[in-house]
Amino acid sequence: MSKPVLIVDDSRVSRMLARAYLEEMRPGWVFFEAANGDEAIAVAEREPIELVTLDVNMPGMSGLAAGERILQIRPGIHVVVLTANVQSSVRQRAETLGMHFLQKPVTEATITRLLELVEGE
Repeated sequence: MSKPVLIVDDSRVSRMLARAYLEEMRPGWVFFEAANGDEAIAVAEREPIELVTLDVNMPGMSGLAAGERILQIRPGIHVVVLTANVQSSVRQRAETLGMHFLQKPVTEATITRLLELVEGE
């Protein structure tokens, strides 16, 4: 079954890795990418996104702020914060907003865990 997924990270390499692993594990899914929070919100406004992966530290709007806005646009979707910023305050804020939290680096194991989180609900 097709699932529209938005991968948000200012690192092109991180976006490419996440997409490659997800495409390999879920070949029927459709992927969109954004390099910052503003782009992510624009995609969420025009596409029927069901899953978002978000970095926290990006130019302009933070991933947490973008995720909060995306959840307002698309209530009930899965948002996974995928970041190297592992401060407890960041984790707590993500969880308070209803987002999952995973630590980078983007690896096959990380993406497997991401799928377990969002498909296990």
